Amino acid sequence: MATGATLANNDHDSFTHGLQPTPTAIRKISVVDAGMPQLLDGAKDATHAEKNMTIWQAFRTYPKAVVFSMILSTAIVMEGYDIVLLANFYAFPSFNARYGSPTGDPKNPYEIPAAWQAGLSNGAGVGEILGLFINGIVSERYGYRKTMLVSLVAVTAFIFVPFFAKNLIELQMGEILCGIPWGVFQTLTTAYASEVCPTQLRAYLTTYVNLCWVMGQLIGSGVLRSLVQRSDQWSYRIPFAIQWIWPIPIIVGVLFAPESPWWLVRRGRVEDAKQALRSLTSSKNADASFNVDNTLAMMVTTNELEKALESGVGYLDCFRGIDLRRTEIVCVTWVIQNLCGSAFMGYSTYFYEQAGLPTVQAFNMSMGQYAIGFVGTIGSWFLMSHAGRRTLYVNGLAMLTILLLCIGLTSISNKQNASWGIGSLLLIYTFVYDITVGPVCYSLVAEIPSTRLKTKSIVLARNVYNVAGIVNGIIVPYMLNPTAWNWKGKSGFFWAGMCFLCFLWTYFRLPEPKGRTYGELDILFERGVSARKF
Repeated sequence: MATGATLANNDHDSFTHGLQPTPTAIRKISVVDAGMPQLLDGAKDATHAEKNMTIWQAFRTYPKAVVFSMILSTAIVMEGYDIVLLANFYAFPSFNARYGSPTGDPKNPYEIPAAWQAGLSNGAGVGEILGLFINGIVSERYGYRKTMLVSLVAVTAFIFVPFFAKNLIELQMGEILCGIPWGVFQTLTTAYASEVCPTQLRAYLTTYVNLCWVMGQLIGSGVLRSLVQRSDQWSYRIPFAIQWIWPIPIIVGVLFAPESPWWLVRRGRVEDAKQALRSLTSSKNADASFNVDNTLAMMVTTNELEKALESGVGYLDCFRGIDLRRTEIVCVTWVIQNLCGSAFMGYSTYFYEQAGLPTVQAFNMSMGQYAIGFVGTIGSWFLMSHAGRRTLYVNGLAMLTILLLCIGLTSISNKQNASWGIGSLLLIYTFVYDITVGPVCYSLVAEIPSTRLKTKSIVLARNVYNVAGIVNGIIVPYMLNPTAWNWKGKSGFFWAGMCFLCFLWTYFRLPEPKGRTYGELDILFERGVSARKF
């Protein structure tokens, strides 16, 4: 078996024509399918064509794959939107009067108890964890389309619960129920985007998921800003009702979308996979090097190669053999989003209020923050066309560490201007985060797992992320609350340390999947190539 050093010394032609399975792997495959050696020739041609296709050629060849992927990913807007709602409803007098308890304070007569605030904020996260595990089983059995359709119908029905909620218990149930389909959307959309498009488009369509998340937050902030001075029940019911806008058009789009050809290949439905591939591509504008049969041969051989490498399809298989390393990478890559201080950046508005900015103007600044995140995500697309995923992740974490350290140092000053400085540094942090770690994560977690374990690997990774998010939701308020730890801006020192640890792990453990087909990644992992030599 080739070592990492041997692989690193291979000549350029071997990479141009695609990494080839080891003779042992080919023999295992041939035992299962005697015609596999012939398919390998077609797969080699498809790999060569895909790796040499330009981004523009890929768009022209796979236009319908781009459209359908974007339609499914738009469901993530709903999750980003809801996250903004609850966090800001606690500042709405009408919401507090309806669901809160008397405080005896004339300025703030009603308030949601701290325990309920924590429960409501984490309710959706609990539902998402359930939805993620359900998706890992159901989508692999029934397909992405059917799972997506059922989830969209479910979320349409579940929105009625928070909209008509009469008390905190009903509101909590609504958040948990809505969290279940949101959990499905979190992984299914990323997996579908990575499977319906070629190598050149994977990064753009998977990071579009992050853009949808930011768009949801931006829309939510705009809706709340327009209603912040309204005092009746519709100030909080209208934002809930707006969530009904998205499911119906997405359902229509999913009805026309083909199933993932990779999923069909895994189910042994090769002819259906061929038809799905044709539905995702353009026969008129396709690149001359593109061939449906060869592309299908590449999918079949990759699937058989993973079976030969003993890659199963269950959750336990994620922790066996070479898949254990891949599971570690996707889980840590995604949890880094919650360990690098991202929970801290959502409090820029808090620091502006501490600096004396009126609440409405502080709200405007939060909208500006989400707009910065939107621009940053689009900017990441241009960076990814020149730099690799690993490069952006490593350098992004290095810059975030420095920014968090600066926040901690700025907080040492007791002057009011320090709050302005911290709030402004958090806006810069937001831009750096959303041009590197934020969107690039979605590309990495979709590319690193084997195709047979992709959905379950993403489920595990997202659940690790969600658990870390719940912990953040508990400790960050304690860090900032004057009646608790009262760290305020000095929290930057804590997050700078965490971010530096994330940087070290990324440098030594995160490989570079840019430009690699799934079959090539399988071989690189099988050979045990070190992360820095991918």
